[in-house]
Amino acid sequence: MAFFGAQPTSPADIELIDPPPDSISSISFSPTADFLAVGSWDNNVRVYEIDTNGRSQGKAMYSHEGPVLDDGTKVFSGGADKAARMYDLQTGASQQVGAHDAPIKCVRWIETGGGILITGSWDKTVKYWNTSTVSPTPMGTLQLPERVYAMDVAQLLLDSREMQPNLTVDTSRILKVVATAERQICTINLAQPDTIYKKIDSPLKWQTRTIACFPAGDGYAVGSVEGRVAIQYIEDKDSSNNFSFKCHRKDAANSKDGTSVYSVNAISFHIQHGTFSTSGSDGVVYFWDKDSKTRLKTFDAAPGPITCTAFNRTGTIFAYAVSYDWSKGHTGMTPGHVNKVMLHPLKDEEIKRKPKK
Repeated sequence: MAFFGAQPTSPADIELIDPPPDSISSISFSPTADFLAVGSWDNNVRVYEIDTNGRSQGKAMYSHEGPVLDDGTKVFSGGADKAARMYDLQTGASQQVGAHDAPIKCVRWIETGGGILITGSWDKTVKYWNTSTVSPTPMGTLQLPERVYAMDVAQLLLDSREMQPNLTVDTSRILKVVATAERQICTINLAQPDTIYKKIDSPLKWQTRTIACFPAGDGYAVGSVEGRVAIQYIEDKDSSNNFSFKCHRKDAANSKDGTSVYSVNAISFHIQHGTFSTSGSDGVVYFWDKDSKTRLKTFDAAPGPITCTAFNRTGTIFAYAVSYDWSKGHTGMTPGHVNKVMLHPLKDEEIKRKPKK
């Protein structure tokens, strides 16, 4: 299936000051404050304060990577050192709050029971940590079929119902989706966090690169290394709405089939409108409306791959990192490779849903 829609435009984007000097692995906005955390392969997390006009100011830095922000005063992160850390922006103190037997690939925080940190690792487990009473023992551990490659939680969007009053959400469930190696996707109802609610093979034929929950919590979008995205609903009754489409591809006369295919590196949903972005190794960002199956916007190609993306809490700023994504291994990391984070001021007409055709 192909999407058709808006033509490319040239946004007046703002560059984040003092970006990391090495590849950018993750970016995350606070759900309640104007902070942006940026994790990098240089083993550091940098935290910036972003004003309403997109101007940035460095706020803090500590050694680690892979940030998630909670209430605007703390940053949670996980990295290749197998440790989960918490950094307090008010005191400047950093402490370890969790650990795995292999690198931590993903972290998410939910505001349940005083705050729970969820970590997903290459040790084939997801662990739950109580952040109000730090303990070396997790609250619970869920064994998974394979290594964690990507993870998302829908609960962050439940807290934003006042921003989207027409959003219908089953508040009895807080859903988490985990994509693992060997193309497995596990859905977990966090009311029963030690049990896999549903496990399926990815609808895409190639390795999973990224996954993101719908704002309503009833499904997710998954992207693969083969320039393709699948829209997948959790319950069987909604399966008629499932579909996949090609993206992040370019015509190439010297390739076998005339097309160069790029990895889909990141998918982010807009909290208020339910539309979403995809970004890829081709350096391009697209905005999409899954309900009308429409492409809303195409960004001009950046001077390098887009490794990660995020919308801010009010849905007025879209951040994306231009950096080497290691898709070609160590040999692809050439001297002078660009590393920067861009802030795109959003307009309603480029991100709002379109009427169904």
